[in-house]
Amino acid sequence: MRQYLDFEKPVAELEAKIEELRLMTAPGELSIAEEVARLSAKADGQLRTIYGRLTPWQKTQVARHAERPKALGVIKALIEDFVPMAGDRAFADDAAVVGGMGMFRGTAVMVIGTEKGNDTETRIKHNFGMAKPEGYRKAKRLMELAGRFNMPILTFVDTSGAFPGIEAEARGQAEAIARGIEACLSAPVPLVATIIGEGGSGGAIALAAGNAVLMYEHAIYSVISPEGCASILWRDAAQAPVAAEAMRITAQDLKKLGLIDEIVAEPLGGAHRGPAEALTALGDAVERQLQALRGLAPEALKAKRRDKFLAMGKVGL
Repeated sequence: MRQYLDFEKPVAELEAKIEELRLMTAPGELSIAEEVARLSAKADGQLRTIYGRLTPWQKTQVARHAERPKALGVIKALIEDFVPMAGDRAFADDAAVVGGMGMFRGTAVMVIGTEKGNDTETRIKHNFGMAKPEGYRKAKRLMELAGRFNMPILTFVDTSGAFPGIEAEARGQAEAIARGIEACLSAPVPLVATIIGEGGSGGAIALAAGNAVLMYEHAIYSVISPEGCASILWRDAAQAPVAAEAMRITAQDLKKLGLIDEIVAEPLGGAHRGPAEALTALGDAVERQLQALRGLAPEALKAKRRDKFLAMGKVGL
């Protein structure tokens, strides 16, 4: 059964009526078919109107939708012959970060992602996509391995942020994130990063400091969650919609600011309504970015990546 967000209630009511009509009538009944077609067109119109003017807070809700494609779903759809790799060779394996080798449209690649999980069991297993130090150290290890074997790196980010627990801090969370960013910036191969849902704080950028940074149309990317920002500034998490507006967390705002390179279009109603279409569009976008980076020498790739991030936030004097 489809899960509807609060602002999708008009569409939910129409689609419930459509389903009711379909269950009540025999196939081929003309009058009912016409009514179903009319209501379907009306529901599509409602979706187009709603999704054409989403607020940043509504986009945050879409980015967090439980049925939205997750990192493992992206890997399954886009990567052939995927061989998962585990562990940081120092402490443990962190299931919040998944990765391994595979083939992307004929090219051998290293793929790394943050995985939130799809239900209660998998969300607990993957710690809701919140990585611990060993997760970032695993990502660093895989990036270094990709450099050794001259494989482009693809990352798919969907995390509210790094795990904030005391055990993570005790094991060097900040240092692990910094080393992850360093590994991104020093990789001698093309690195294409995509924010597929939430891109939260250093927990996201540790995997996303790439030559090209893509975002799904309704994804978000920010230094802190809207709720966290509201709790700090107003001491009231209920002010999250106001914070989301002020923080410029949407793909459209970030593209204007020059912080990302490409917005990947989603089907009408979000990626959760048409995951196959959304994943095909993502694959095409990643392939375009990889093609543009092919042939560049390792030093050129690293220099372009470094210059890209040093240029962010510069203003004229």
